[in-house]
Amino acid sequence: MRGIRLRSFFLQFCLPILLLILSLVTITANGARYMHNFLRGLPPVAGDNDLWPWLWLSHHPRLFSSGFAFSLTLLAILLVHEFGHYFACRAHRIHCTLPFVIPAPTLSGTLGAVIRIQSFIPHRDALMDVGIYGPLPGFIASVAAVFVGFTLSTPLAPRAPLPIVEFGGEPLVIRFAHRFLARGNPHLPAFNHLALHPVLLAGWIGLFITALNLIPGGQLDGGHILYALSPRAHKLVTMLLPFVLLLAGVFYWAGWILWGIFLLVPAMRHPRVPQHTQLTTARAMLGALGVLLFILTFTPTPFHDNSLLDLLR
Repeated sequence: MRGIRLRSFFLQFCLPILLLILSLVTITANGARYMHNFLRGLPPVAGDNDLWPWLWLSHHPRLFSSGFAFSLTLLAILLVHEFGHYFACRAHRIHCTLPFVIPAPTLSGTLGAVIRIQSFIPHRDALMDVGIYGPLPGFIASVAAVFVGFTLSTPLAPRAPLPIVEFGGEPLVIRFAHRFLARGNPHLPAFNHLALHPVLLAGWIGLFITALNLIPGGQLDGGHILYALSPRAHKLVTMLLPFVLLLAGVFYWAGWILWGIFLLVPAMRHPRVPQHTQLTTARAMLGALGVLLFILTFTPTPFHDNSLLDLLR
């Protein structure tokens, strides 16, 4: 019995904290390299060394702290998103874990964050709240980072090399933010002509993560929202979506292929939620808001020249 309690305590509290610390290290390390490039007027990923900053950082350990602008911004976005889910679960007495932030050695320094729902979702209103109250606060935090990041960014250096990974696609919210700020600064360069400050890069990644979570299928946040609106529509869309994503991977971004395969995994099947109660009008409006957030954040080409056809050339 004591061993079971210790294991439960580790999984509930120690493991999330340990993963958060590891993620802080990996995200900050990558952020330090992004800050290094920004100060030189370069794109975030100008060469192979920018993908793997560890050897460079071992020779410049004092520059590690320069990555906190990126890591603290991105972690704030991730944690705001996941704790939105967490508190929505708590409000409906749904048992769930604390957020697990998953570290990664390259690019953003993380594979994102998740919580695990460990009990039954009682009704469709609860499902809508759990689905929307992650991406909504995450979107707000990302937009705030984008506005701050735009004001901190500078034009690319005149002879800056072409990036080997070009963050782009410019979802609608990026375009709206740029247009709004350009009113006060008519000479503000377009997103793809800026040396991206790490805060702006973190905001862009936050918007990208929001869009990925709002894909309307399986057990993704968008899947929860669609299921709450219409379980029948969720079933149909979830069946068709993997093939749409596979096709998008051929022509737009190869990563969509992985997401299409991911949605085919049996564990992504949505659990049944009682349908005897109708979704309230307020929750239906939240569902419409979720659709709007998806439109504002989604882009078929989050990374330029990275379709399957591009990679095979």
